[in-house]
Amino acid sequence: MENKKPLSPHIQVYKWHISSLVSISHRITGIINIIGITLICLWASLLLLGENSYEAVNLLLNSQIGKFITLGLTWSFCFQILSEIRHLIMDLGYGFELKTTKITGLLVIIGSIFLTIILYLIGKNLF
Repeated sequence: MENKKPLSPHIQVYKWHISSLVSISHRITGIINIIGITLICLWASLLLLGENSYEAVNLLLNSQIGKFITLGLTWSFCFQILSEIRHLIMDLGYGFELKTTKITGLLVIIGSIFLTIILYLIGKNLF
């Protein structure tokens, strides 16, 4: 016998929601943050190898690609923090209503962009 029923939830039937986007993005940014923290630790450990190796990394970070990576990691950390706060509130038993999940999902996305811009402006004025 051939079973022709679609898997549940099937990709052709399933509609994306803001909670789905935030959930998948939360997992992706978690992986990015682990890689980012590892690279930051390696960068800091280059201090032990001397000034030349440390300066090479500084040249990379001051390039356009380095600034893009720094800005991306900043957004990733901000998104992860706000998403973790959202999960903590949900772990306490609040925010499971459909309207609330949409609002908090949008707050995580918009808030992470807003925090990234604020941190960029603070960093630009300090350095």
